[in-house]
Amino acid sequence: VRLVESGGGLVQAGGVLRLSCAASGFAISKYPMSWYRQAPGKERERVASIFNIRGDTGYADSVKGRFTVSRDNDNNMVHLQMNSLKPEDTAIYYCYVNRAGDLWGQGTQVTVSS
Repeated sequence: VRLVESGGGLVQAGGVLRLSCAASGFAISKYPMSWYRQAPGKERERVASIFNIRGDTGYADSVKGRFTVSRDNDNNMVHLQMNSLKPEDTAIYYCYVNRAGDLWGQGTQVTVSS
């Protein structure tokens, strides 16, 4: 049972990135899935979540209107589309699920240059 993130990288301010989280060992359709991020010297914060069969979503105020979380149940993957990136979005981004306890991916680095 694990989560594996991909898609991070270096991008200029205003650019776009699409992060992916591949889940194995369980069906993501049965659980709320979330993206978190942690910047150097800061606490880990929740960025976006996708909750239920309807695909209801929630976002941190800092990314609302710029980021979109989605779920591909057929491929057991969760995505985070990040548009209009800002230098303050620089962080390690983690995929997370609470499935009989916390399960985190290894993280993917996103760096936004000004």
